[in-house]
Amino acid sequence: MTLTLNVHEAQTQLAQLLERVRQGEEIIIAEAGRPVARLVLIDRPTAPRMPGSAAGQVVIADDFDAPLPESILGDFER
Repeated sequence: MTLTLNVHEAQTQLAQLLERVRQGEEIIIAEAGRPVARLVLIDRPTAPRMPGSAAGQVVIADDFDAPLPESILGDFER
């Protein structure tokens, strides 16, 4: 279900609106009857990020920064 409110209503009811969003509802905030913003729940990662967790899984070729061959470079210079 989506609820639409004007800016003044949203300002006065922000705490209640955030609770409704936590429950899965989407809130549209309108100005002069025209929708301008959507209040939705932010998806949070389920586990903390671990620096270095992809070690050994990424391979960078020795020539990754070599100039492109003329046959490919020409496609970028049209």
